[in-house]
Amino acid sequence: MTPAPRTTGDLPDAPADRTLPQLLARNAREHPGLPALSWKPADGGEDDWTTLNWAEVHAHTRSLAAGFRSLGVGRGDRVLLMMSNRSEHWLSDLALVRLGAVPVSVYGTAAPEQITHIARNCRARLAVVEGAAQVALWEPLIADAGTPLERLVVAETGAEGDHVPYTDLLGEPVPERSGGELDTARPDDPLTVVYTSGTSGEPKGVVLTHRQVMSNALALDAVVELPPHVEHICYLPFAHIAERMLGIYLPCHRASHVYLCPDPTGVAAVVRKVRPAQFFGVPRIWEKLSATVRGLLALMPDGQRALIDEAFAIAREHVGYRERGEAPPEGLEKSYARVRADVLLPMLAAGGLDRVTWAASASAPMPADVVRFWAGFGVVIMDAWGLTETTGVATSNSPRAGFRLGSVGRPVDSVEVRIAEDGEILVRGTSVFSGYLQQDGSVRSDLDADGWLATGDIGRLDVDGYLWLTDRKKEMIITSTGKNVSPALVENALKEHPLIGQAMVHGDHRSYLVALLVLDAEAAPGWASANGVETPRGPVGLAEHPAVLAEVDRAVAAANSRLNRTEQVKRYALLAEEWGPASGELTPSLKMRRRVIRDKYADELSGLYED
Repeated sequence: MTPAPRTTGDLPDAPADRTLPQLLARNAREHPGLPALSWKPADGGEDDWTTLNWAEVHAHTRSLAAGFRSLGVGRGDRVLLMMSNRSEHWLSDLALVRLGAVPVSVYGTAAPEQITHIARNCRARLAVVEGAAQVALWEPLIADAGTPLERLVVAETGAEGDHVPYTDLLGEPVPERSGGELDTARPDDPLTVVYTSGTSGEPKGVVLTHRQVMSNALALDAVVELPPHVEHICYLPFAHIAERMLGIYLPCHRASHVYLCPDPTGVAAVVRKVRPAQFFGVPRIWEKLSATVRGLLALMPDGQRALIDEAFAIAREHVGYRERGEAPPEGLEKSYARVRADVLLPMLAAGGLDRVTWAASASAPMPADVVRFWAGFGVVIMDAWGLTETTGVATSNSPRAGFRLGSVGRPVDSVEVRIAEDGEILVRGTSVFSGYLQQDGSVRSDLDADGWLATGDIGRLDVDGYLWLTDRKKEMIITSTGKNVSPALVENALKEHPLIGQAMVHGDHRSYLVALLVLDAEAAPGWASANGVETPRGPVGLAEHPAVLAEVDRAVAAANSRLNRTEQVKRYALLAEEWGPASGELTPSLKMRRRVIRDKYADELSGLYED
């Protein structure tokens, strides 16, 4: 079922059969002077930003398209992109789509064997890369007989060597009659191929069409409340479906303003500058933000902290009424207005979040304590769920249509959701993907005869239609006694203590569960300072300090008290070094690679089962 057209702000309706080039043309025609893209030059100062409006984006991508055409890129060709969130990436993506080509972004942290697999699978002859480090990864593939890659375009000046400088693309004259080749995409043409980040196995190329992306954009607009031409801070990798939707496709659909942040560690500074009305973060981002704020709160005098705690209690009570769809009592409404103005907004303003009307998360189950923490600020994190194969969001909580804290919301207009007999979540609809790209160029559907996609996630639908996630089907732990355990449920219970930043539960075919726990890099130093714990050895010293270990013991005991006997953690190891994409324990979208962690810490895990 194609969703009914929606209107975003003062923009005209954009039906699901509108293509991305048509949206670009509309924006240039109807909103030429509106800002579209802003970025900081590499040598610029804190406030030195470059901005293109929608008319300039349209003209710039026309010139870029001519440059790509001069390199032999045409309709249907796939072109690989490995760059951070910089203007060359964003603009090249749109220029290629205007040519009818198919941009394919690759994670900057991808291993050489993953890059080789993707290059061979998508059969691209051209790759656009950032600088010398990326050239070193891609250059060997040009000489690889099994890979059709022929040439590289290099974005950074001085790093191109024998390859094509990116600036040369803009030096190509635009043919007077180039219009016959531009902007001729059809709704069912591929718009992009997104490779899954691969928590296990080789990445698979998910083929998404213009129609599927536009269907999802319309469905998302039905559940959010945003001002027209809203700002978006773009810091997640473009190889992730969330940022492709939020940072490229939705801005074209909404004629909104994208701020590029190439280094995710700098996102806090950009948030303070932009003060966005919307902010999206995967759960680990919200966890780290809450850990930072909790650390600051722990250092405040008792009297000041008591005022803040009172404000938090009032805000959470106010959120509770909203969650139930009830109007808060007049007295509570007045109290909330007072503490919001006097306490909460000033605190949010310090971090640039005082204008946020839509805070959202997806990608993995959100820890309940993190949701409750932000509700204390009156900020409801609208948790959502979806896959690359569903063009991102398939279910979402909504300030407009309702929310349940702890759930991932109700299905958006472009999909149906049902639960199979074994608890697996099934999805079908107009924003569900075409299939997986095969090396011969064909697309293999993964849908059943009735159009349902088996997602691999386990969950339940409540009587009001809200979806509650349990775990990944392949990640469920089956103990030696035959009991099924959701590791995410146990891990989130463990992470409710601010000292524990990351957790992985282990115990498949074992008689009891054990866990690897990682100290929170932001919260641990603050906790140590507040509790008089000193060590000259930094995180390693903290992870070995008796006071820290005693507190973690109490945290594990508290988590166990809320779990049934099979779910309880009997032993654990406390680690000092945080897991991340660079060290391989997390995917670029910050999901745990359980197999990698199990292999890396095999000795520690085995030791936890020794008598």
